[in-house]
Amino acid sequence: MRVLVTGADGFLGRGLAARLALAPLPIEKLVLTDRAFAEPALAGVDQSAGDLSDPAFLETLLEPGFDLVFHLASVPGGLAEREQALGQKANLLAPIALATAVAERRPGARFVFASSIGVYGTLGNDAVTIHTRTTPDLTYGAHKLMTEYLLSDMARRGVLSSISLRFPGIVARPQTESGHGSAFMSLLFHRIAAGEAYACPVPASSVCWWVSRRAAVDLLLNAAQLEAGRVTLVQPPALVATTGEVAVAVAHYIGRPANVTWGSDETLRQLFGAMPPLDASEALALGFKADADLETLAKAALSGEP
Repeated sequence: MRVLVTGADGFLGRGLAARLALAPLPIEKLVLTDRAFAEPALAGVDQSAGDLSDPAFLETLLEPGFDLVFHLASVPGGLAEREQALGQKANLLAPIALATAVAERRPGARFVFASSIGVYGTLGNDAVTIHTRTTPDLTYGAHKLMTEYLLSDMARRGVLSSISLRFPGIVARPQTESGHGSAFMSLLFHRIAAGEAYACPVPASSVCWWVSRRAAVDLLLNAAQLEAGRVTLVQPPALVATTGEVAVAVAHYIGRPANVTWGSDETLRQLFGAMPPLDASEALALGFKADADLETLAKAALSGEP
């Protein structure tokens, strides 16, 4: 099996690449691609740096074709909103070109797409399911939703075996990463673990959906191994908890009190900290799993392990 991972030098991509070597998949060739790589390639793994929106690079990258593609590459939501041309190029045009080219070279290839809960937009108080209405508030969510529609249609036509996963914010992203509106979710872990004071921009009562990178990689691997055509769209499970509850769990895990002051940024709270209950029963029935509890989340988020 020939496997491609896009966005492979990103937070989630690095975790997935490290785990693929241990995954129960018969991988003949593993190729990682991103605009650039900070680290040398792992033994037996190919790295190819370039721009997925460049037709010449894409043609070279995809020869002779792939059986399984994990498409993780994207521009973060905050950055995509500020730089519309960049967001459209990376989050809409590149996925369209990639999916089309993958299908042309290897009809029926498995295509796992990292979508986002940004497709929902502002949510009410009702529990969210995969059938919840989608009304994106940001261009990032709109582009993710458009890509979901394209991939589902390609699956309907039998040219691609696609599956899209709607991820919430994944923690704990490196402190150096920028452009994510949900950065406060990861900084909460890092600052408490370092014993530093942290002025969190949202209230302690803000309710978020939480997934560690370890759990997110498990979700991707499970999606890759599902029977083709069984589902094309998944709302994965996640832990639903307040920022205050997570701060307590992190402090308990590291054995050090949290020094957090809580803010009142209503825009951020509405976008990321006003999440309703989550009903992921359909995903759970398909073998998708979230972190077991908040302490498991804290351990996974701070371990740095994939």
